[in-house]
Amino acid sequence: MFNLLILLTERLGLIMILAFLLVNMRFFRNLIKQRTKKSQIWLTIIFSLFVILANLTGVEITNSHEVFMPALITSLTQADSIANTRTLVITTASLTAGPYVGMIVGLVGGLHRVLFSNFSDYFYIFSSIIIGLVIGKISDHVKQGNLYPSNGWVILLGITADLIQMGFIDLFRGFALVRLIFWPMVILNTIGTFLFVEILKTYMSNEQQLRAVQTKDVLELANKTLPYFRQGLDMDSAHHVCKIIKNYTNFDAVGLTDQVNVLAHVGAGSDHHIAGEPILTDLSKSVITTGQRRIVYSATAIGCPQPHCPLAAAMVVPLEVNHQTMGALKVYFTDARKLTVVEENLVTGLQNIFSGQLAMGLAEEQASLVTEAQIKELQVQINPHFFFNAINTILALIRINPDKARHALMQLSIFFRSSLQNGQATQITLQAEKQHVDAYMDIEELRFPNRFILTYDLQINDQVLVPSFCLQIFVENAIKHAFKKTNQPGHIKISARPVADNQVQIQVQDDGCGMDAQLCQQLGQQPINETNGTGTALYNLNCRLRNLYGNQSTLQVQSNSAGSTFTIVCPIQIVKEAQPYADSHRG
Repeated sequence: MFNLLILLTERLGLIMILAFLLVNMRFFRNLIKQRTKKSQIWLTIIFSLFVILANLTGVEITNSHEVFMPALITSLTQADSIANTRTLVITTASLTAGPYVGMIVGLVGGLHRVLFSNFSDYFYIFSSIIIGLVIGKISDHVKQGNLYPSNGWVILLGITADLIQMGFIDLFRGFALVRLIFWPMVILNTIGTFLFVEILKTYMSNEQQLRAVQTKDVLELANKTLPYFRQGLDMDSAHHVCKIIKNYTNFDAVGLTDQVNVLAHVGAGSDHHIAGEPILTDLSKSVITTGQRRIVYSATAIGCPQPHCPLAAAMVVPLEVNHQTMGALKVYFTDARKLTVVEENLVTGLQNIFSGQLAMGLAEEQASLVTEAQIKELQVQINPHFFFNAINTILALIRINPDKARHALMQLSIFFRSSLQNGQATQITLQAEKQHVDAYMDIEELRFPNRFILTYDLQINDQVLVPSFCLQIFVENAIKHAFKKTNQPGHIKISARPVADNQVQIQVQDDGCGMDAQLCQQLGQQPINETNGTGTALYNLNCRLRNLYGNQSTLQVQSNSAGSTFTIVCPIQIVKEAQPYADSHRG
């Protein structure tokens, strides 16, 4: 028994090394998390190969109970047996991929065991399938929403799997064989199962921590680079941005370009990649021309004309505003092995953030050329306080819920992108306006959980055109002012329905504290200066309504102690190729 334990330990070591290499692959870890049909098929193939390897690398036991370990077991007499790690693989497959994958892997392992033993011991097929089913079903029941059971359950299920196997062996091959192999197989297969799952847990945990660090780095970069990008994409701002990026990352060089020239280059190669001169590399020229990011792993692919350029790998991404490439962000490495998936994800995040910041800078530059009322309107659309409050909220989420932090970052990007795109239009679709409000409310929900409840009652086509940001102004007004005097959740309802004369009535209602009657009458008619806010946004909206629709539109404000109602009536205008609208509710 002791000799068998030592020999099986050697075989277990081989399986564990292969398992470690497998878990080290991002592809495999993603399969474990996805649980799609495609991922289940891949996991079945991978674990089936493992279970065949477990059979081939077993320890052979003769009819006289002598044990020896060939390099690979390719055939077996009907009188001989093997001790192996097959149940370890089946158990692990069931724990990580579910009962159906476990059953198929068990079937493959059992069939393979029967094939190389001259079609004897058919009971291994049934025992292996039963192990896969039982372990998988119990595992799914005790996971409680996690990817894996607790350590105690993993150990218990590992023991259970071998007990099932031993029961079949005792029934069909006799107790003498069970007595020889029981403790070595139960101990080692259970330890192996525990180690496999523990390795997987460790990698998943490290991945989560890495994502949190990446998100934190991106957000800190966003905070530090925002003042420079708001100045526009010029040599001075680009130089400061490149220095900040290089200080926060492991990039060997960082560069920024406009459509023609190098604006800044910090790090390796700065002796010939000089700010103010035309772009040298074919790689950067290609990205700016096509608007598609590129990743290369050789100096030849970078295309620098300088023969002694130290740059050996690069990732270049376009910086876009309103679907137009304004320039490129370039990161370089002197060793191609440094350019990993981690760096790719980080640069992609920076690309999204910087494109948004450039758009904000251009919007502010355009705002300086229009009237004061238009500037006020743009400030409502792109509120720096809202941006920084949202950033601080996301920073607080990074350590406790990285996935939620990434979702919030995406919603913030959607909010500002729609603000900038829709801000160029006098009218947008009701669908686009709703998406903008939803992004805003998702961010506010993170700042004030369960504080506001937004619902919709839309009885018109979602392709109806409405004044840009008309809903956003009312919703933001309710969030800021309507619920200050209550600790109860505030309700906001947005409704839209057709009315007479081919018009649409849009209402935003809240159940807040209401407004003073005199103030209510003045809202929309003139800018109101109050200590708790101004009516400039509503005044600008009313002016836009008059300019767009003349006497065909109205803005009404009603308020009492039970809440406020803002109503717009305007002509129905629908964009071409409109699709039917399905009522939706949000809460």
